[in-house]
Amino acid sequence: MSSLKSRALDRGGAALPWYTYPAIEFLSHKEFRDRSVLEFGAGQSTIWWGERAKRVVSFESDKAWHRFLEKQVPGNVSLILVESQLSAVDSIVGETFDVIVIDGLERYECASKALEFYKANGVIVLDNSDALWGREGEYPIIDLFRSNDFARIDFYGYSPGVILPACTSLFFKDRCFLLSGNENPSCRVK
Repeated sequence: MSSLKSRALDRGGAALPWYTYPAIEFLSHKEFRDRSVLEFGAGQSTIWWGERAKRVVSFESDKAWHRFLEKQVPGNVSLILVESQLSAVDSIVGETFDVIVIDGLERYECASKALEFYKANGVIVLDNSDALWGREGEYPIIDLFRSNDFARIDFYGYSPGVILPACTSLFFKDRCFLLSGNENPSCRVK
Protein backbone atom coordinates (compact mmCIF):
# COMPACT_ATOMS: atom_id res chain seq x y z
CA MET A 1 0.00 0.00 0.00
CA SER A 2 2.82 2.44 0.86
CA SER A 3 4.47 2.15 -2.56
CA LEU A 4 1.18 2.78 -4.35
CA LYS A 5 0.20 5.82 -2.26
CA SER A 6 3.71 7.29 -1.73
CA ARG A 7 2.87 7.45 1.98
CA ALA A 8 3.55 5.03 4.82
CA LEU A 9 0.31 3.07 5.26
CA ASP A 10 -0.65 -0.34 6.57
CA ARG A 11 -2.72 -2.76 4.49
CA GLY A 12 -5.91 -1.14 5.82
CA GLY A 13 -4.80 2.34 4.77
CA ALA A 14 -3.95 3.58 8.29
CA ALA A 15 -0.88 5.78 8.80
CA LEU A 16 2.42 4.13 9.72
CA PRO A 17 5.64 5.84 10.75
CA TRP A 18 8.36 5.62 8.13
CA TYR A 19 10.52 3.64 10.58
CA THR A 20 11.74 0.12 9.91
CA TYR A 21 9.06 -2.54 10.21
CA PRO A 22 10.80 -4.20 13.21
CA ALA A 23 10.74 -0.84 15.07
CA ILE A 24 7.08 -0.28 14.17
CA GLU A 25 6.23 -3.79 15.37
CA PHE A 26 8.05 -3.27 18.68
CA LEU A 27 6.43 0.13 19.32
CA SER A 28 2.97 -1.09 18.25
CA HIS A 29 2.83 -3.45 21.21
CA LYS A 30 3.61 -0.75 23.77
CA GLU A 31 1.19 1.48 25.67
CA PHE A 32 1.44 5.24 25.03
CA ARG A 33 -2.02 6.38 26.18
CA ASP A 34 -0.58 8.45 29.04
CA ARG A 35 2.62 9.49 27.24
CA SER A 36 3.76 12.70 25.56
CA VAL A 37 5.64 12.75 22.25
CA LEU A 38 7.91 15.42 20.77
CA GLU A 39 8.69 15.04 17.07
CA PHE A 40 11.33 16.79 15.03
CA GLY A 41 9.96 16.25 11.53
CA ALA A 42 6.24 15.63 10.99
CA GLY A 43 4.59 13.08 8.73
CA GLN A 44 2.73 9.82 8.81
CA SER A 45 4.36 9.16 12.17
CA THR A 46 2.61 12.27 13.56
CA ILE A 47 -0.76 10.77 12.70
CA TRP A 48 0.34 7.37 14.07
CA TRP A 49 1.59 8.84 17.36
CA GLY A 50 -1.51 11.04 17.60
CA GLU A 51 -3.67 7.90 17.57
CA ARG A 52 -1.65 6.35 20.41
CA ALA A 53 -0.25 9.05 22.71
CA LYS A 54 -1.89 11.46 25.10
CA ARG A 55 -0.22 14.48 23.49
CA VAL A 56 2.04 15.08 20.48
CA VAL A 57 4.05 18.21 19.69
CA SER A 58 5.52 18.05 16.21
CA PHE A 59 7.83 20.53 14.48
CA GLU A 60 7.88 20.74 10.70
CA SER A 61 9.90 23.08 8.47
CA ASP A 62 8.21 22.47 5.09
CA LYS A 63 5.24 24.85 4.67
CA ALA A 64 3.41 22.81 2.03
CA TRP A 65 3.79 19.56 4.02
CA HIS A 66 2.69 21.37 7.20
CA ARG A 67 -0.48 22.60 5.42
CA PHE A 68 -1.23 19.07 4.19
CA LEU A 69 -0.72 17.51 7.62
CA GLU A 70 -2.84 20.09 9.45
CA LYS A 71 -5.92 18.49 7.86
CA GLN A 72 -4.82 14.95 8.77
CA VAL A 73 -3.67 15.02 12.40
CA PRO A 74 -5.90 14.23 15.40
CA GLY A 75 -6.88 16.93 17.91
CA ASN A 76 -4.22 15.96 20.46
CA VAL A 77 -1.44 16.98 18.04
CA SER A 78 0.17 20.44 18.08
CA LEU A 79 1.73 20.80 14.64
CA ILE A 80 4.16 23.72 14.63
CA LEU A 81 5.78 25.26 11.55
CA VAL A 82 9.38 26.28 12.25
CA GLU A 83 12.22 27.76 10.27
CA SER A 84 15.11 25.44 9.52
CA GLN A 85 16.86 26.95 12.56
CA LEU A 86 15.40 25.52 15.75
CA SER A 87 15.91 28.60 17.94
CA ALA A 88 12.14 28.98 18.53
CA VAL A 89 11.81 25.46 19.91
CA ASP A 90 13.05 26.39 23.40
CA SER A 91 10.39 29.05 23.92
CA ILE A 92 7.62 26.82 22.58
CA VAL A 93 8.33 23.55 24.36
CA GLY A 94 9.31 24.22 27.98
CA GLU A 95 8.68 20.66 29.23
CA THR A 96 10.05 17.14 29.04
CA PHE A 97 8.65 14.30 26.92
CA ASP A 98 8.34 10.53 27.25
CA VAL A 99 9.11 9.95 23.56
CA ILE A 100 11.26 12.15 21.34
CA VAL A 101 11.42 11.39 17.62
CA ILE A 102 14.20 12.66 15.36
CA ASP A 103 13.17 12.16 11.75
CA GLY A 104 13.72 15.32 9.78
CA LEU A 105 14.99 18.88 10.08
CA GLU A 106 18.59 19.37 11.23
CA ARG A 107 19.15 16.03 12.88
CA TYR A 108 22.27 16.75 14.91
CA GLU A 109 20.78 19.98 16.25
CA CYS A 110 17.55 18.10 17.02
CA ALA A 111 19.52 15.40 18.84
CA SER A 112 21.18 18.09 20.98
CA LYS A 113 17.76 19.61 21.74
CA ALA A 114 16.40 16.16 22.55
CA LEU A 115 18.80 15.95 25.49
CA GLU A 116 17.14 19.06 26.98
CA PHE A 117 13.58 17.73 26.61
CA TYR A 118 14.22 14.05 27.46
CA LYS A 119 12.19 12.70 30.39
CA ALA A 120 14.32 10.53 32.69
CA ASN A 121 12.55 7.24 31.91
CA GLY A 122 11.81 8.08 28.28
CA VAL A 123 13.08 7.08 24.87
CA ILE A 124 14.56 8.86 21.86
CA VAL A 125 13.73 7.42 18.44
CA LEU A 126 16.25 8.14 15.68
CA ASP A 127 15.12 7.04 12.26
CA ASN A 128 17.70 6.31 9.58
CA SER A 129 20.36 6.00 12.27
CA ASP A 130 22.54 4.08 9.82
CA ALA A 131 23.02 7.27 7.78
CA LEU A 132 26.19 9.18 8.58
CA TRP A 133 24.67 12.60 9.37
CA GLY A 134 28.25 13.85 9.37
CA ARG A 135 31.50 13.32 7.52
CA GLU A 136 32.33 9.98 5.94
CA GLY A 137 32.90 7.33 8.59
CA GLU A 138 31.53 9.47 11.44
CA TYR A 139 28.27 9.13 13.31
CA PRO A 140 27.99 12.34 15.33
CA ILE A 141 24.44 11.69 16.56
CA ILE A 142 25.30 8.19 17.78
CA ASP A 143 28.44 9.63 19.41
CA LEU A 144 26.42 12.40 21.10
CA PHE A 145 24.02 9.95 22.72
CA ARG A 146 26.81 7.53 23.61
CA SER A 147 28.76 10.33 25.34
CA ASN A 148 25.62 11.15 27.36
CA ASP A 149 25.36 7.56 28.64
CA PHE A 150 22.43 6.41 26.52
CA ALA A 151 22.04 2.74 25.67
CA ARG A 152 20.81 1.84 22.18
CA ILE A 153 18.71 -0.81 20.51
CA ASP A 154 18.84 -0.98 16.70
CA PHE A 155 15.95 -2.25 14.58
CA TYR A 156 17.21 -3.21 11.12
CA GLY A 157 14.92 -3.92 8.20
CA TYR A 158 12.77 -2.47 5.49
CA SER A 159 10.49 0.53 5.87
CA PRO A 160 7.10 1.15 4.24
CA GLY A 161 7.53 1.79 0.53
CA VAL A 162 11.35 1.70 0.65
CA ILE A 163 13.40 -0.86 -1.29
CA LEU A 164 16.64 -0.70 0.74
CA PRO A 165 17.02 -1.82 4.35
CA ALA A 166 17.68 0.81 7.01
CA CYS A 167 17.93 1.18 10.78
CA THR A 168 15.69 2.83 13.37
CA SER A 169 17.37 3.16 16.77
CA LEU A 170 15.93 3.66 20.25
CA PHE A 171 18.10 5.46 22.81
CA PHE A 172 17.34 5.27 26.51
CA LYS A 173 18.79 5.28 29.99
CA ASP A 174 18.34 2.80 32.87
CA ARG A 175 14.63 2.82 33.50
CA CYS A 176 13.01 3.33 30.11
CA PHE A 177 9.25 2.72 30.32
CA LEU A 178 9.36 0.73 27.05
CA LEU A 179 11.54 -1.91 28.69
CA SER A 180 9.48 -2.43 31.85
CA GLY A 181 7.80 -5.57 30.46
CA ASN A 182 4.37 -4.62 31.81
CA GLU A 183 2.56 -6.01 28.78
CA ASN A 184 2.20 -9.69 28.01
CA PRO A 185 3.85 -11.05 24.86
CA SER A 186 1.46 -11.10 21.92
CA CYS A 187 1.79 -11.79 18.22
CA ARG A 188 -1.51 -10.15 17.29
CA VAL A 189 -1.35 -7.03 15.16
CA LYS A 190 -2.63 -3.87 16.80
